[in-house]
Amino acid sequence: MATTRTAQTHWEGSLLEGTGQVTLESSGLGTYDVSWPARAEAPNGKTSPEELIAAAHSSCFSMALSKELADAGATGVALDTTAEVELTPGTGITGIHLTVKGTLEGLSEEDFVAKAEAAKAGCPVSQALSGTTITLSASLA
Repeated sequence: MATTRTAQTHWEGSLLEGTGQVTLESSGLGTYDVSWPARAEAPNGKTSPEELIAAAHSSCFSMALSKELADAGATGVALDTTAEVELTPGTGITGIHLTVKGTLEGLSEEDFVAKAEAAKAGCPVSQALSGTTITLSASLA
């Protein structure tokens, strides 16, 4: 069964001087301030589309990798994943780098890296972001 999640943004003003708020409507988790300076310079307590993409990508990738590892017979799995989304003003998102460190039993580091690459390719967020370069560093702790 398909699911739909919803976020809504209210924006006022020009790109450079304006501000907005993005609300995570499906979950009701909150409303977050956004602005161009927070996006292209320092966050100053505000979020950005790129940070929200990083959150989506790191969580989706972790779920996909946990499935790959379970299917391969790994046990005691714990993963710490970071997604870094790079924005170049005037160009757009120019790359995403995933870093994952895992602890588990039952697989070699070589097998872990192979499963991480498979998860990167199979993660629905990776697939949705296929218009940019996605790189990966994977290692066991």
